[in-house]
Amino acid sequence: MLHLASQSPRRRELLARLGLPFGQIDIDVPEVRGADEPAADYVLRVAGDKARAGLQALGGGAETLVLGADTEVVLDGVVFGKPRDEADAMAMLRTLSGRRHEVVSAVVVVGEGRIGQVVVVTGVTFDTLDEATIAAYVATGEPRGKAGAYAIQGGAELFVARMDGSYSGVVGLPLQQTAALLRTFGLHPRPFASDH
Repeated sequence: MLHLASQSPRRRELLARLGLPFGQIDIDVPEVRGADEPAADYVLRVAGDKARAGLQALGGGAETLVLGADTEVVLDGVVFGKPRDEADAMAMLRTLSGRRHEVVSAVVVVGEGRIGQVVVVTGVTFDTLDEATIAAYVATGEPRGKAGAYAIQGGAELFVARMDGSYSGVVGLPLQQTAALLRTFGLHPRPFASDH
């Protein structure tokens, strides 16, 4: 059976769209980037750490598959993780304002003696944001717990002037690529089936 190693409601909702039964497990994995670790390598490593920790927590088993994912916002080689507080969120949004950044999403699926992975990079260009807009957005609380201090599926969709890549990847789980990865493990997504 498939398990999602994440408590993210956004990832749970996205994975559910594939029409596959899955369980959800809560694991705590440190997300600390190495000094010279490239951003894409970091995101892939964290996703893999989550999947492996989930498999270990479940005790393995031939039928057990665990999906781990991580999404980070990257600009000029700097990884914009979750903001520490409102001031940090405002600083992140000021930096992203009027510029193109990348959203790197990694998905790792692990099973008994088997691993599959994919990294999806999406370019997102923000409109120029004034201080009042940034302050009003941060005051909604939406940036809390979000990489880069924004949720594209929420109020921040108004900031996006252009996007090249996977919308669902920016939300937290690139669906097309995840479905393709799961097929290699013998799982066949049925998003349009009426019996689930």
